[in-house]
Amino acid sequence: MELLEKIKPLEARFEDLERQLSSPEVLSNPRRIQELGKAHSELRAIIAVGRELRQVTRDLEETRKLLGSSDPDLRQLAEEEHPSLTEKEEELVERLRLLLVPKDPDDDKSTIVEIRSGTGGDEAALFAGDLFRMYSRYAENKGWRVEVVEDHPSEAGGYKEIVFEIEGEGVFSRLKYEGGVHRVQRIPETESQGRIHTSAATVAVLPEAEEVEVDIPASDVRVDRFCSSGPGGQSVNTTYSAIRLTHLPTGLIVSCQDEKSQIKNLEKAMKVLRARLLERKRAEEMAKRGDKRRQMVGTGDRSERIRTYNFPQTRITDHRINFTTHDLRGILDGNLDELIEPLQTEDRLEKMKTL
Repeated sequence: MELLEKIKPLEARFEDLERQLSSPEVLSNPRRIQELGKAHSELRAIIAVGRELRQVTRDLEETRKLLGSSDPDLRQLAEEEHPSLTEKEEELVERLRLLLVPKDPDDDKSTIVEIRSGTGGDEAALFAGDLFRMYSRYAENKGWRVEVVEDHPSEAGGYKEIVFEIEGEGVFSRLKYEGGVHRVQRIPETESQGRIHTSAATVAVLPEAEEVEVDIPASDVRVDRFCSSGPGGQSVNTTYSAIRLTHLPTGLIVSCQDEKSQIKNLEKAMKVLRARLLERKRAEEMAKRGDKRRQMVGTGDRSERIRTYNFPQTRITDHRINFTTHDLRGILDGNLDELIEPLQTEDRLEKMKTL
C-alpha cells in the first residue's frame, strides 16, 4: 500500500528519536529532551495508526486467500471476517491520511487581529464592536489572553478600527479562518421604518512574527512619540507614552497608546509591524508562485466576503463552505466553535486530497 510506504521514513525517524531520548547525553540536557520529546509526541499517533493499518492489511490479505479455500469452515470464517476487516482498513486509511496532513507552522503562534468598520457608517462601527466582543468572549472561553494594541472608537459606539493581540495555545490554528469581510444585515435602532440595512467590517488575522522571520533594521523605522488621548487617567495628555512607527520602505504605519509605558507601547507596535510585514512577504511569495489564495478557507484576504450575520432571521451563513446556523446570539456571545470546526474539517479534507 502506497500510504504505508510514505510512513516508512517516519517510522525510522520515530525509532531514532526513541534511541536518542534514552541516551545519557540527551537525558542530561533538559532543552534537548524538550525538543526531541515534542518531535516524538507529534509522530506517536502517526506511527501507532500506521502499525495498526499494516497489521489489518496483512490480516485482510490472508482472509482474501482463505475466501478461495477448499475447506468450507475456513471459507465461512473468511467470509464473516472480510467485511469488518475491509471497513477497518478504510477507517485507518482515512485516519492516517488526516494525520499526515502537514501542520501549519503558524498554528501555535499568538495572533494579531485587526477589525475595521467598512461600508455602513455608524452601523458598521457598531458591528465592528460586536465582532471584537465576539472574539474577546471566545478567547475568554478558551483561556486565552487579549490585549488591545490600538483602538479608534466611534462616537456612536463600536469602533472605526481596533487592533488587538490574542495569546494562548493554538490561537492561530482556530482564528486563521476569520480573515475577510464580515457582513451584517439588521434594523438599526435609528431606523424608524423598520428597514433592514446592510453594512460590513473587515477582519485581518496575522500570526505573530518572530524577529528571526522578519528582520527590521532600525534605520527602516521612524519612531514618533506623542501624548496619549482618550480615557486613561492622569497620564493622558501629560506624558509622551504613545508610539507611532512608520516603516519607511513600505509606508506601513502602526500606532499604540494602550499602555502608560512608552517601552510597552513600542514593544506592542513592533509586534504588529512584524506581523504585517510577514503577511505582506508571504502574499508576495504566493503571488509569484501563482497560488490560488482564495481556493481554501483562511486566506485573510480583506476583499473576500466570508460570512453574513442576518439578525431578523437569527442566521449566520459562512459562504466559503455554504454552512448555516441559526444560533446567531450564541455565536456573538463567543460560541464560535460551531463555525470554526466545519472550516477546519474542510481545510483538512482539501489538504488530504494532495497526499
